[in-house]
Amino acid sequence: MSEPTELFLRACMGLPVTRTPVWMMRQAGRYLPQYRAVRGKVSFLELCKTPDLACEVTLQPIRELGVDAAILFSDILVPVEAMGMALRFTEEHGPELPAPLRTAADVDKLRVVDADDELGFVMAAVRKISAALPAGVPLIGFSGAPFTLATYMVEGGTSKNFIETKKMMWGDPATARRLMDRIADQVIGYMVAQARAGCRALQLFDTWAGILAPSDFDLWARPFAMRVLAEVRAAAPGVPLVYFVNGSGAILERLRGMGADMIGIDWKQDLAEARARLGPALAVQGNLDPVALFAPVAEVEARVKAILEANRKQPGHVFNLGHGVLPGTPVESVKAMVAAVKQYG
Repeated sequence: MSEPTELFLRACMGLPVTRTPVWMMRQAGRYLPQYRAVRGKVSFLELCKTPDLACEVTLQPIRELGVDAAILFSDILVPVEAMGMALRFTEEHGPELPAPLRTAADVDKLRVVDADDELGFVMAAVRKISAALPAGVPLIGFSGAPFTLATYMVEGGTSKNFIETKKMMWGDPATARRLMDRIADQVIGYMVAQARAGCRALQLFDTWAGILAPSDFDLWARPFAMRVLAEVRAAAPGVPLVYFVNGSGAILERLRGMGADMIGIDWKQDLAEARARLGPALAVQGNLDPVALFAPVAEVEARVKAILEANRKQPGHVFNLGHGVLPGTPVESVKAMVAAVKQYG
């Protein structure tokens, strides 16, 4: 297999690059006026399920910011709805699943669907975006990881303490394991379908795995994410795989050997220390504090330089935020960040 020419893909694989590539998690979103113009006409789920619109908002930051990769516009809970759970989004509370899973019988009702059939609108969006992207800009597909998706399904939405999730893990571990396995089945099919439709890289978001103690991460997040990464790798060889845990400082060493090519690093860690703890085999992505983009441009540029210097010109670094871009982020600050990476990276 020949080496890719795209900066992002080369960095994922630890190959030499002419400069550090840059993109942002949630780079298509409410901070962009172009996005708000589209979003004002449809609901969030309608936007996710309309390929032409999903394509448009995915392309907006490529045109506006000049980033080096596009990420599919969708939501991690789209496959959860396909599995049979009611899903709605509100401006006040975000995602809500009004009938959360609490019993073995609830879990047994979940379906594992064919992603090309039940989630065909996602694959249609992938094909449209792939055809429209400029040369050198690959499309990243994604899914939530089994543990993270399980938290939404059990809690009924976002949570501060994840009480219901931990009650199931510790009080009914057999049901919790069955839930994780069923989600993993769905995630594998979903990610493989994205790769076949045209995604050139795939990111597995385990956003909430950082709320687990290290021993619980070993039991409830790591093995299920590893299964996903291994089976996606087997079905889509050559597609780089990225694994991201928000709040992974206590478990970084545990992320080695999971099967990802690149690990996303949140902003609460020093990039140089994170690279040392992960070892030379893994590429890294990150890790500017998203709130730094509300600072004066000079401060943004200084923080970009500091992260690039922390990487010490090692191969295998993609510049990104340590989490998703926030609503209300000044677009000019984002542009300054991208320009600084291109100038100093």
